[in-house]
Amino acid sequence: MEISLLDQINKEKLPNHVAIIMDGNGRWAKKNGKERTFGHRSALGAVRSSIETCRRLGIGYLTLYAFSTENWNRPKLEVNLLMTLLSSAIKDEIKELHKNGIRLNVIGDMEKLPKKANKDLSQAMDLTKDNTGCVLTLALSYGSKDELLSAIKSIAKKYKDGEISDEDFNEELVHQNLYTHDLPMVDLMIRTSGETRISNFLLWQIAYSELYFTDVLWPDFNEEEFYKAILNYQNRERRFGKISEQITN
Repeated sequence: MEISLLDQINKEKLPNHVAIIMDGNGRWAKKNGKERTFGHRSALGAVRSSIETCRRLGIGYLTLYAFSTENWNRPKLEVNLLMTLLSSAIKDEIKELHKNGIRLNVIGDMEKLPKKANKDLSQAMDLTKDNTGCVLTLALSYGSKDELLSAIKSIAKKYKDGEISDEDFNEELVHQNLYTHDLPMVDLMIRTSGETRISNFLLWQIAYSELYFTDVLWPDFNEEEFYKAILNYQNRERRFGKISEQITN
């Protein structure tokens, strides 16, 4: 009898934090003879599936690259649609997320989002703030270079104001000034659609992540595809600069 992908997963070797670059909505729509907007509307199923997979496996953190700083340069009609979809998705999904103990988090420059989207997100985060299940982080109006620049400015101001000294400069100081200061480092980064770029996503946080690239377009990224990514992750040796013998011992 064939063993299912789920049964092959070692529950003792799961990544704690998975980040996903959700790519390929437009190409998926084109492949199906539809407008790009249809791909964006169809992507929510993959989002639901990924959240449920993390909840089922017990993965503590899931971060989704939903809208980058560079995405503001897309056609205005498409940007407006994405912002409308964001608000409607939050309203439609938040009760289910809350019921399942999911805590919603957002990283990025929320001030650039439309007021309605900002308000809906803030209310959803407030509703779920005490939940203790998986932490779902949406990267919105997010760019890693912007995040690092913001951290540098924050640290420089604290140094100028005498809040920190030369001895305080270390990796932890940088971490505490990032948008992700309350999240662990990323263990597994997934990108769909066959592209093999990082695209300005969590550059600091993925320093020792395992990177998984799949040709599957985001709307087709289902539970089985997520399991394939987890199994690929579990078949790798994470050395963090050490040699194999040190890890084995």
